[in-house]
Formats: sequence, structure tokens, C-alpha cells
Amino acid sequence: MTSVRSALDGLPGQVAPIAGAPEADATVAPASIEDVETILDTASEHHLRTLVWGGGTHQGYGGRLDPVVVLSTAGLDRIVDFQPEDLTVTVEAGVRVADLEKHLAEHGLTAALPEKPGEATVGGVVAAGISGWRRARYGPTRERLLEVILVTGDGRRVRGGGRVVKNVTGFDIPRLATGSFGSLGVIAQVCLKLWPLPSAQGTVTVADGDRALAAAYRPQAVVECDGSTKVFLGGTPEEVEGQAAAIGSPVTEGWDWPGELDGDVRWSLRVPPSKLRTAINEVRADYAYQAALGVGEVVISGPDGDVDALRKWAESVGGALVLIAGPPELYARIDPWGTPPAALSLQKRIVQRFDPVRILNPGRLPGGI
Repeated sequence: MTSVRSALDGLPGQVAPIAGAPEADATVAPASIEDVETILDTASEHHLRTLVWGGGTHQGYGGRLDPVVVLSTAGLDRIVDFQPEDLTVTVEAGVRVADLEKHLAEHGLTAALPEKPGEATVGGVVAAGISGWRRARYGPTRERLLEVILVTGDGRRVRGGGRVVKNVTGFDIPRLATGSFGSLGVIAQVCLKLWPLPSAQGTVTVADGDRALAAAYRPQAVVECDGSTKVFLGGTPEEVEGQAAAIGSPVTEGWDWPGELDGDVRWSLRVPPSKLRTAINEVRADYAYQAALGVGEVVISGPDGDVDALRKWAESVGGALVLIAGPPELYARIDPWGTPPAALSLQKRIVQRFDPVRILNPGRLPGGI
């Protein structure tokens, strides 16, 4: 016990406990990748369960953790390299999404990250595999991650991908890290692909989202919320007006993105895109919902009781019902992920390679990995 206490006291970047985070024996905010390496090397040596904390906005995903160490990425908050001509930006994991997008917008660019991020960080968005409403146009986050530096559970630095696509070699670490929920390592730095912001932005409200999706030419997004559907358009002013005319509805200037659903209990209903309308019909009577048409995800808010039937249906069509926010007693009663995937044993072997002692967010992944 004395050696563990000494190890905790010797960790760099000691800070006060973070509001909203679970209680821990130590909270650290490393200021460099070298600090992250030192912290995880020590934590691995002493078998200290470590919770990785970005902005805290996606902590509802997965199993609960009783950590010994909370590792905050707040000290990793620098834009490392910005190449507007090459449409790339490299940032540390603790950079807030809102701050990054504001900086990029000043140069007429966007990383197409979540449009209403709150306190979310870039590293947190990547680790949770979260994409914004525009993923139907620009692809999910994993498709836009060019390079990643992560520090494994035992303190090794791993770099994967490349800032120039032709230089990419070896195993696709960026895709592997995306959606790993910190189980492979602490994402310390990422390089993202960028896009020009359209010169004109408009929102069209329609009655039939499926028809609008077919009529519009490559819209930014089509989002249905509780029966009301908005089409988000971008391009030159003439292109936006032309798309609105093709849809048959007037256009309002700007993008009026929906905010987060109200309610303490929220779920992500994930299905193949061809099953999205059926999924909406399954939930619309009992839940408030937001659906990205053309994608295959419906975020719902409502009853926290018996969801077995909805989860059974989702899994029967190749999807899942994932708990993304709720009270502790709900997580104790319901598996947040549902039925473990068939590739569970492979996932365990991969995690073991990156985190041999299994200190990083243990139990958070499907199947309790």
C-alpha cells in the first residue's frame, strides 16, 4: 500500500478532482505526451485502474468504472499544426471541438465534427466514435482521421496513419482507435482531414424527409425530430436556392441544428440504413427521437423500464440498442451494449496487446472487456 501511495503521489500533473467524474485516489492532467507515458507506465506497474476523461460528455457509453486514477486530457489543449492549403489540422486530444471549429471557420474550413458538441473534446469524440449530423455527406469520424498518436496502457507511444495519405503504411491504427473508448490507450494527438465551408447555408423544413432526401443533391444532412424534418443545404447561393426549389419548400438562411434530447435516460438505436424508417416507427409512439436519415441511427429519450423487446428487434435486423445516458441503477440492471459481439474473443486479444494489465477503462467495452 505504501508503494502504491508513493506511486500516486509521484504522478505528474496532479489536479483537483473534476466535477462530474467518479471519485478517485488521484486526478491528473498531463501537460505533454511524455507525461501521459509516465502516468500510464506507473499505473500499469501498480495495476491502478485508470479512467480517461475528456469533456465528460460521452461518459454514459459502456460499463461503469470505479477508478483509482482519473486522467484528464485538459492539459493537452494545443493546435499542433494547421495546414489550410492541405486541408489538414493536427491537434492534441484535449482541444475542445467548439474551439477547434471556431478557429477553422475563421479560415472558411470545418472538420465536420459534431455540430452541438458542448464541452466535448476532439480526443473524446474520436475515442467514442461520435460523428455529427453531416456524416451522410462527409463520412463518419473514423473516415476523416488521418493520423493518431496514442499511449498504450503500459506507457508505449504508438503512431499510426500519416498526415499525407500516400505516406500511410502499416496497420490502420486510426480506425482501430476510433470508438475504442480508451481501451487501447490514451489518444494524445490526432490529424484530421478538413473541408471548405460552403459559402451559403440553408435549412428547409419538410413534411416527408425520405422524399426530400431523394430530391436534394448531396445535402449536408436530413434530420427528423419527433415527426418534423429539416434538410440542411450548403453550396453557392444559387445551389442552395436550386436544391430548395427541387425539394419544393422555402429555405431559411443558416443551419438550425437540433440540440441534445431532453431527459435523463437516452439510447442510441442503431440499424442498417434500409431499416431506419422501420426503426422510427418502432419508437415514435413512446419516445422523443432524433434520426439522421440516410445513416441508420435514431437517438431516443424516454422510458427506462422494459426495453427488451426493442433491443431484441434491433439485434434481429443486425443493429443494436445502446444506453448512452441514465442513472447508475439503470446501468446496474441493464447491459448498456446489449448482446456481446461475435468477435468478442478477437477484441479481447487486441486489447491485451495494447493494455496488457488492463488498467484503461476496464469493463467499459461490450462483453465487459
